[in-house]
Amino acid sequence: MTTQKNTGPDSDAQDMSPEEIQAVIDRILSKDAPAIVQDRDEPRGVFGKAQAISRLDEEHSIYDGDQEDLAERRALRRTAGLSTELEDVTEVEYRQLRLERVVLAGLWTEGTLADAENSLRELAALAETAGSEVLDGIVQRRMKPDPGTFLGSGKAMELKDIVMSTGADTVVVDAELAPSQRRGLEDIVKVKVVDRTTLILDIFAQHAKSREGKAQVELAQLEYLLPRLRGWGDSMSRQAGGQVGGAGAGMGSRGPGETKIELDRRRIRTRMAKLRREIAAMKPSRETKRANRRRNAVPSVAIAGYTNAGKSSLLNRLTDAGVLVENALFATLDPTVRKAQTPDGIGYTLSDTVGFVRSLPTQLVEAFRSTLEEVADADLILHVVDVSHPDPEGQIAAVRTVFSEVDARKIPEIIVLNKADAADPFVIERLKQKEPRHVVVSTRTGQGIAELLGAISEAIPRPGVRLEVLIPYNRGELINKLHNTDAEILSLEHEEEGTRVVAMVHENLAAELESFVSNG
Repeated sequence: MTTQKNTGPDSDAQDMSPEEIQAVIDRILSKDAPAIVQDRDEPRGVFGKAQAISRLDEEHSIYDGDQEDLAERRALRRTAGLSTELEDVTEVEYRQLRLERVVLAGLWTEGTLADAENSLRELAALAETAGSEVLDGIVQRRMKPDPGTFLGSGKAMELKDIVMSTGADTVVVDAELAPSQRRGLEDIVKVKVVDRTTLILDIFAQHAKSREGKAQVELAQLEYLLPRLRGWGDSMSRQAGGQVGGAGAGMGSRGPGETKIELDRRRIRTRMAKLRREIAAMKPSRETKRANRRRNAVPSVAIAGYTNAGKSSLLNRLTDAGVLVENALFATLDPTVRKAQTPDGIGYTLSDTVGFVRSLPTQLVEAFRSTLEEVADADLILHVVDVSHPDPEGQIAAVRTVFSEVDARKIPEIIVLNKADAADPFVIERLKQKEPRHVVVSTRTGQGIAELLGAISEAIPRPGVRLEVLIPYNRGELINKLHNTDAEILSLEHEEEGTRVVAMVHENLAAELESFVSNG
């Protein structure tokens, strides 16, 4: 992997020797020697691994369940060394797809060298999650992207040489490319060019399981594809129109006609309209469930955060939900809602939501808006942060940007500093100073879980009406309701006339018990 030292305002780039720059690039691609964590009986992992992926040896805890969905997903994973060519027709049900061999390309336009390094590490992790083998990469220091090929002409030719020497079949660019930039770069490197947005959409398409999730991903893909359609040769010719169409098709066929690309655009728009109707038709079901929770005054807690921060692991730890947990980006997309209870008996719901990432494609934010409304409608947000990541502050900023887009910035928020057992204590202390409302936890070891449960109990809305009621013994269903609903019983005594209860209840239950109110 190579980089280019252009003249620019960043003095760090100018002061680095070629050996130092190459060492940075090797770290990004995990080419450095394994470095074992010191002062621990068990090794924590290899520092060289792409840093968007956790370095923990143990991927699951006893709270994650059997993980049957994970076994099914990995059974279909692309595998190195396998060919897609069939030697025997009986292989068709068992063969696996060959890994794509990719070369990364990125620009360092602003920020520090560490920022550029973390961005390319994350791109490498995205490529690995999508099922690719990262072979090499290239970084160029430029003030702004080239309008024609994204990279400068010289660097694009250098990228072509790397592609030819490594035998790569795909180039992955760490940015969203304009259609003209992708075309221009493909014309030079002579292999498929994929940008960051396409890569994220591909991962979502692989991992979506529910009917709504699949529809949302397909809509986002079509929105991204529509302005990027292109045709080659005969595919651009007109369909039954003009002089050519009229001459061969007879009367009634003369006219301007449609090109193939125009037909494709029309079909895509038709499909997008159908998907929007389907997603809109699924929305009432989710809204009905939310309305029932609001009517019953059940507090809602949403778990949100950067991808691979440990959201699903936290849900499993708190509720034994057994949802899929994988050390990969965007492992789970479909929201999961589970019932939970505070230590003093107040019930609430926990919702696991889709993970976020830097520069999350706007198409995905729009397509998943109905899912992200779980965050906007929550009473409390557990913002999970991976404190073992090299840039946790950047993760927090990226997630809060999406919060703003879905009108969730005013929701009370607790920063959950996860993976504390794998993090630098100085980083944890730095984040604790910046985020006053925080809890330090480790979903793997259980550290801080009791403190988190206490923080949730204090933060969720509680029953606000204090009642003292005398309930006759023949109305035992009301006593049962006080125990089963989100009421906080302060005292309970059995008297001659009935059961005297002092409790904190919600307004709807207070109205039902009004005829039994007693002043002692």
